Amino acid sequence: MVADTDAKKRRAALAALELVPKDSIIGVGTGSTVKFLIEALATRPGLVRAAVSSSDDSSTRLRAAGVAIADLNELSDLALYIDGADEANPARQLIKGGGGALTREKIIASAARRFVCIVDDGKIVATLGRFPLPVEVIPMARALVSRALTAHGGRPVWRQGFTTDNGNYILDVHGLVIDDPPALERELNQICGVVTVGLFAVRPADVLLIGTARGVDTR
Repeated sequence: MVADTDAKKRRAALAALELVPKDSIIGVGTGSTVKFLIEALATRPGLVRAAVSSSDDSSTRLRAAGVAIADLNELSDLALYIDGADEANPARQLIKGGGGALTREKIIASAARRFVCIVDDGKIVATLGRFPLPVEVIPMARALVSRALTAHGGRPVWRQGFTTDNGNYILDVHGLVIDDPPALERELNQICGVVTVGLFAVRPADVLLIGTARGVDTR
């Protein structure tokens, strides 16, 4: 089963590689599907000039693959961002943050002209919310934000023992019914102490590459 899922993830990652302009600077996300993308980049030296990375883990993998790391602050334009997701709906709206890199991922997605999301077909859902929604919070606001999320009908669980690359905590919110992802994203982002929420709906993916047993479905 794991091997089948990995094969689907690899198909999606390889399909994304075909969208990368030669000698470009791209954004690269974090997660199990992105690992296959980085492995593929290692076999194509010179395809990208550098990458803006969403996590320390991905930066380490990219450097090992021979890809230089670029600073987003030094770029005036980022043509392409490639990342995975924990869930995706037919509108290409996503839940992300299972790996804890949601804030940097959202920053790069916002900066990129084109956001390509790579997933296996097990991540496709009709309605977002089966996967607990990650919310990055300032540590001193953890309990305050937890109470606010509970008032919204969710059951927040502190991801104990984990700290983001930004030095913050993650609350994984179970039991939310996400009928209007953009509205909920805006609403939860207004809670004092929230850094960002793992809903990528206000800025969804532009292209969804779905790895299946038969090939890649492009939406």
